[in-house]
Amino acid sequence: MSNPKRANLTPFRAEIHEIIYEADTPKGKLFDIVLLMFIIMSVIVVILESVDWIRDDYLELFYVLEWVFTIFFTVEYVLRLYSVSKPMKYATSFFGIIDFLAILPTYLGLLIASTQTQFLLIIRILRLLRVFRIFKLTKFLRQSDVIIISLRRSKEKIFVFLVFVLLATTVIGAVIYVVEADVNPEFANIPVSIYWAIVTLTTVGYGDIHPITPLGQFLAAIVMIMGYSVIAVPTGIVSSELIKYGDNTHNTQACMSCSKEGHDDDALYCKHCGTYLKREGEE
Repeated sequence: MSNPKRANLTPFRAEIHEIIYEADTPKGKLFDIVLLMFIIMSVIVVILESVDWIRDDYLELFYVLEWVFTIFFTVEYVLRLYSVSKPMKYATSFFGIIDFLAILPTYLGLLIASTQTQFLLIIRILRLLRVFRIFKLTKFLRQSDVIIISLRRSKEKIFVFLVFVLLATTVIGAVIYVVEADVNPEFANIPVSIYWAIVTLTTVGYGDIHPITPLGQFLAAIVMIMGYSVIAVPTGIVSSELIKYGDNTHNTQACMSCSKEGHDDDALYCKHCGTYLKREGEE
C-alpha cells in the first residue's frame, strides 16, 4: 500500500493549525473563546459608532479599539494562511473572503476619506459569522453540519421547485393582468402583475396591489391557498434528506491541506482532498 498523502507542514505550523482551526483541544477551545470575545466587542463598537452622540464623546476610544481589533484579526488571518499547506484554498473559501473583507475597511480608511468609506463599516459585522466556530464546543455544530449537508443534497430538487414557482407566478401574473387590467389601474402591466403573484403566492401580502373584480379575487384566493405548498414542499424536501442523513457523528478536525471540516469521527483521510488526517497523539 502506498504512503498516505500528508500535508507538508512543519511541526510549528501544524501546532498553529491545530490551535486555530480545531476546537477539540484545550488550546483550540481557548482560541475560539478569545476570538468570539473580540468579534462581539468589535460588533458592539461598530454599533455604538453609529450613534452620533456616543461617537462624538468617545471618538478617540473607538479609533484605538478599531485598530486593536483590526490588528488582531489581521494577525489571525495571516496565521490562518500560514498554517495550511495551500493558503489560496483558504483565501478563496467563504470564511477566507469574509475574514479579508472584515479587515479591509480600516486599511482603506487610510487611503480614502472616512466619509467615503463609512458605508464599509457594515462589512465588519460579517466578523460575527465567526461566532459559529464556538459551536464546535457544543453539539450544535454537528446539527448545523447536518442541515448544510441536507441542503446541498436537496439543491437539485429545490432548484426544480423554484423553476416551477417562477413559471407559475408568470402564468398567474399574466392571467390576473388579463382579468384586472381594464378595470384596475394597479395592474398596469404584466411585470407588476407577476410581482403581485409572487407577493401573494409567498403569503407576504403587502396589500399595495389587490384585485377588485370577483374573478380576480377568486384567483387571488386560489393563489393564497397554493402559497401553503410553497412553504411545505421545500420543507418536505429538506426534511427527507435530514432523515436520510441521520445522526452520523462528525468531529471538528480541519484538514491541514484544504481546511475543510466535518469529517467522520473514524475518518483517516480528508473526504475533500484525500490528505491524511493527523490523529490525536501523532507527531
